[in-house]
Amino acid sequence: MPTTIKVTANDISLYHVAAKQLGNAAQWWRIARLNDMDDPDLSAFTTPVSLILPGTDASQDSGMPGVTA
Repeated sequence: MPTTIKVTANDISLYHVAAKQLGNAAQWWRIARLNDMDDPDLSAFTTPVSLILPGTDASQDSGMPGVTA
């Protein structure tokens, strides 16, 4: 079940949010996708903004889907 949190510029980026909330910074894109965002930078959020967090998914263990190194 998704969770909602509040973030501001103090949270720095979706990388930081993903690391703290999902245990994996590479999962930032999952948060972005749920919230119709395409930029992980949170510096423009001067007031608290609600973000929906995805549920834990162990199969999502690395970066964006469809992107290979």
